[in-house]
Amino acid sequence: MPDHLTTPTGRRLAYEQTTGKGPGIVFLGGFNSDMQGSKASYLHDWARAQGRAFLRFDYSGHGQSSGAFEDGCIGDWAEDARAAIETLTTGPQVLVGSSMGGWISLLMTRQIPDRIAGLVTIAAAPDFTLRTWRDELTEAQRHEVEATGRTHLPSDYGAPYLFTRRLFEDGARQQVLTAPLPLPFPVRLLQGTADRDVLPEVALTLLDHATGPDLRLTLVKGADHRFSTPDCLALIAAAVDDVLGRV
Repeated sequence: MPDHLTTPTGRRLAYEQTTGKGPGIVFLGGFNSDMQGSKASYLHDWARAQGRAFLRFDYSGHGQSSGAFEDGCIGDWAEDARAAIETLTTGPQVLVGSSMGGWISLLMTRQIPDRIAGLVTIAAAPDFTLRTWRDELTEAQRHEVEATGRTHLPSDYGAPYLFTRRLFEDGARQQVLTAPLPLPFPVRLLQGTADRDVLPEVALTLLDHATGPDLRLTLVKGADHRFSTPDCLALIAAAVDDVLGRV
């Protein structure tokens, strides 16, 4: 059973944590995902074997945390991440951000830079709500959002994804690719070339936009958005280990 944290905003977040040496590792999951996914579980076991502190949690409206998914937005989930990091961990952490969690991890580098020791992203999706609005919604769906406050997009992972007007409006305020993005610590970006949800061009844009002394992108030919084959999982752990070795 997970533990629970009540944030300053009153949201109740489910989390699982193991103690160990620092810098600790914090896993930030993706849009409509939860902390029981294959990548989070693999890293949990890997960190425990390494004697490394590790934290994973569910954003509000996700998994076992309080709230309704449709009520949330990027800013809310970034608040959740900040509360979890500041309350449950000590000292600088290595953030591992998957998909939307990559966007949130970049927001953390701006909000709490003194708590970030390094960064690993997996198919990072910074500013994805803007691309969704511009490139994926039909004109009819945009009108639907304006008229009803919501629309749905098909998903390869089950039920269609719900996108709300609040999510789009807040996402525009949370952009990280429209202003300088200094990352003054080791950063490893992992990206599959067969990812249909977050195209490799997004990783290249992030690599070009961010600045830092130790910033690298690894492209894995044929890997999809899940990035959860045994080889991909081992690559995630290797990237985390590389960052920890350079901190």
